[in-house]
Amino acid sequence: MAMTRPRLTAYGMAVLAVALAGTGAWLVVLDGDGGQAVYFGVACVLASASVVLGVLVAAKRPADRTGALLASVGLAAIWIVFTDVYLDLAEHRPGLPGRAVMVTVSQGLWMLNYVPAALLMLLFPDGRPPPGRRWRAVAVAVPAVPALFIVLAGLDPAPFPAPFGGVRHAFGTLPPPLWTLLGPVEIALLPALLLLLVASAAAMVARYRRAGDPVRRAQLKWFALGALFLPATLLLCWLSYLLLDGPDLALAGLGATLVAIPAATAIAILRHDLYDVDRALSAAVTYGLVTTVLLGFYTAAAFVAGVTAGRSSPAAAATATAVCALVLSPLRARLQVRVDRRLYPARQAALAAIDGLRARMHAGEAVPEQLQEVLRAALRDPGLRVGYRLPGTDELVTASGAPFDPHGQAVAIRFGGTRIGVLVRGRTGTRELLRELADASALLVEVVRLRLDLRRALRDVEDSRARLLRAGYAERQRLERDLHDGAQQRLVSLGMALRLAQRHLPDGDVAKVLDQAVDELGTAVAELRQIAHGLRPSSLEEGLPAALAMLVRGVPIPVVLDVCPEPVPEDVATTAYYVASEAVANAVKHAAAGGIRLRVTRADGHLTVEVHDDGSGGATIEPGSGLAGLADRVAAAGGALSVASRPGSGTSVEAVLPCAS
Repeated sequence: MAMTRPRLTAYGMAVLAVALAGTGAWLVVLDGDGGQAVYFGVACVLASASVVLGVLVAAKRPADRTGALLASVGLAAIWIVFTDVYLDLAEHRPGLPGRAVMVTVSQGLWMLNYVPAALLMLLFPDGRPPPGRRWRAVAVAVPAVPALFIVLAGLDPAPFPAPFGGVRHAFGTLPPPLWTLLGPVEIALLPALLLLLVASAAAMVARYRRAGDPVRRAQLKWFALGALFLPATLLLCWLSYLLLDGPDLALAGLGATLVAIPAATAIAILRHDLYDVDRALSAAVTYGLVTTVLLGFYTAAAFVAGVTAGRSSPAAAATATAVCALVLSPLRARLQVRVDRRLYPARQAALAAIDGLRARMHAGEAVPEQLQEVLRAALRDPGLRVGYRLPGTDELVTASGAPFDPHGQAVAIRFGGTRIGVLVRGRTGTRELLRELADASALLVEVVRLRLDLRRALRDVEDSRARLLRAGYAERQRLERDLHDGAQQRLVSLGMALRLAQRHLPDGDVAKVLDQAVDELGTAVAELRQIAHGLRPSSLEEGLPAALAMLVRGVPIPVVLDVCPEPVPEDVATTAYYVASEAVANAVKHAAAGGIRLRVTRADGHLTVEVHDDGSGGATIEPGSGLAGLADRVAAAGGALSVASRPGSGTSVEAVLPCAS
């Protein structure tokens, strides 16, 4: 593992933070103050989060200075609470080692709280200030101003505040004439620090505006999300003064800020795509604005109630604030839209585009198949794709019905709990945004896939009608050929034989000629019966059960037959017979089956024919095959044919035919 200077600095700060925490814990034990112990323990736990995250970032990004800056945030917080614990103990133990030095340094130590945060804003995310001399000057001034303030506060000739008024200045004091010149400098450093903080925040804004890389912009947004805890702390302080007459709640805000800023910074560096930061940032700003309005209204209501009633009336103020909240509730959505327009333009544009497409559809000016095109334009992402799942299948297709490949970051589109399509990300947008857009566009996707299914059904009907027409033509040609070549020729021959018999009447050979004519007539009748059997099996005259029993009687493998005895309409029986005949014939010829089960049931106005074999499987309905023709025959009867056939698991053919009572 390469030990770069930023990584070494972060590790060194972590070691120093552990040493300070351990020493502070020992001082707390010496002091014996339970409240001080709780204060020190909570502060160290909160600060340690920043130290740990700093070490983690340094380990993952050894050349990045952000890890060291994060560790410095926690180290500064631990140093502050360590100083508080030390001074609390030094108040009771005048002989404590280093007492004068700690008291002297502590006079301006509070400024250290702001240095790490300011440096983070100034140097994040690459560890360097924005280009330009003024930003480099700010980077130098941020640590220099607090250091100078600490030095001047320690050299101030005035006595230290109680209870350390009698403690000597560890580094001496400045002569009065010199202090007269430098004293105003110490005071001027206070607004200077404030200006530096503002400049650091401005540097972050300037860096965001110059950033063209979406990753860099996402990182800056994550940092800004963590920084929003600072104004949230001010809101908590405001609320605390309203309810508790003190800033106690602000301590919770400061503790949350101590964790939020380092956590947001670490996420920005290591996992900037963890969540949709635009959505979180927009929601935080919206609710912050609403909270500010409510606090302002509560303050005004409490003031008015106090002036009117001569005393404060929390109940009246709370009631007025509740009414205000109810009034503001419908306005929150409008406020969210305005905030989204500034902070989350992609979401606002995409949702507006979906609503616009829906409105144009109702006006007859657009079709739902334009959803992909509309979303691409709104998100400026030409790689975004929308896939539609055909009803009853797992097949995904495009809006035109072409096969759809869902490669890439895909989000399922659901309607009523059913997966109806996918939304595939191109180059922009987060998974959370895609999920929201998937929910918003679910109705449009459902309409598109139903239209696709309808077009497919109509196309299947047209194809089936064409196949039936071709099959009818072919059957007519076969019948014409059979009649011409068989029965017709037999009858012609019979007619000639009878004419010949007429001529031979005087010869006495009539009996022989008539015998030949009778034979020819018998042959012609048999051929006509065979042709008629091809149109409708004669065995059906005795009913479907008897016809199926006769069908399986000549099958060379065992067949288990289970047929309901109820009579069925003739057309249904004919279709059912052909389903069973084709399925059994396929099992015998192609499946190498050892046994067949044929079952016919009738229920709920439908006749179900099931043929299952234990053969090799792998049968499919292919154009031109016997199963395809059978499917057309079943469809023409208003039914549905399904084939389940996996290699090695046999084949099941099931036909469901409408069979009214």
